[in-house]
Amino acid sequence: MIILIIVAVLLVIILKLYNDLVKARNNVRQAKSGIDIYLNQRFDLIPNLVECVKGYSKHEKSIFTEIANLRSAYMKQPKNIKSAETLNNKMNQLIAVAENYPELKASEQYLNLQKNLTKIESQLQAARRIYNLEVTNYNTKLDVVPSNLIASLFGFEHAQLFEIEDYKRENINIKIEE
Repeated sequence: MIILIIVAVLLVIILKLYNDLVKARNNVRQAKSGIDIYLNQRFDLIPNLVECVKGYSKHEKSIFTEIANLRSAYMKQPKNIKSAETLNNKMNQLIAVAENYPELKASEQYLNLQKNLTKIESQLQAARRIYNLEVTNYNTKLDVVPSNLIASLFGFEHAQLFEIEDYKRENINIKIEE
């Protein structure tokens, strides 16, 4: 009888630890999905931004073509962070092109797009912080006793923090002049 009680208590503990790990892993997945949502919103602004700048800068056609191709590649594989980073670099170039055209910078459409982009960038930063928090919580559960025993038994793996390369740690150069 005592052995049966001990086995039952151990099973309850194992189930509780397993369920906690599953919840933590699902929180990581949900947080990653939040990043994808804001990346998609940002990339949905790209065609409008390109069209707005296009009229002012006919000779910058190669940037527009590259941005269109990169956006298309990202939309086909939303989890491809490399495509997102490359597209982000091209957006910086596009914004730099816009800086050369004062009448464009003063246009209401361009200012509106810039404000939307700034808002999305802020939301994206918050989503990345949430993701990293969830990853840290999950990875901690994988590392501490006794849940690390359950994690290794059931094949739970560490999640990667969202990190960028040092030269990419700078914000996108978004200037809104009034």
